[in-house]
Amino acid sequence: MNMSIRIGNGYDIHRLVADRPLIIGGVNIAHDKGLLGHSDADVLTHAVADALLGALSLGDIGTYFPPSDPQWAGADSLILLAQVYQMVRDRGWAIANVDSVIVAERPKLKPHIADIRKSLAEVLALAPDQVGVKATTNEKLGPTGREEGIAAYAVVLISQSA
Repeated sequence: MNMSIRIGNGYDIHRLVADRPLIIGGVNIAHDKGLLGHSDADVLTHAVADALLGALSLGDIGTYFPPSDPQWAGADSLILLAQVYQMVRDRGWAIANVDSVIVAERPKLKPHIADIRKSLAEVLALAPDQVGVKATTNEKLGPTGREEGIAAYAVVLISQSA
């Protein structure tokens, strides 16, 4: 049997602002600020979607869900991720695993990691142990360190059996 594999990586960052919910990996997290964006601004879900699209050389999330399109205003990013996952499946690929890092000074995300992994795993039809989620700070450096925003990085491995 011949097997093809590909990797993709994704990155996203959004500004923290008052009067917005903080949603990371589809999980609403109590915080005094939320992420600003055209959709729900879920940086982790966007990074995972970009990694999947990148693995297949299909561009980025903005290609399919542009901020100029009003239908995506306030959209649940898990719905966007589900559509990207369908694109992966339609091309005959399967996700082997996802690994990710969220960069935020506050709030502390460790208590939410299991829920975030479960949320992403459900959308991607994976077991939670196929979804790695880590959180770190930027040691007070840069825009995430100054609590101006939150960033996320993701890497995916996909496979296709021939």
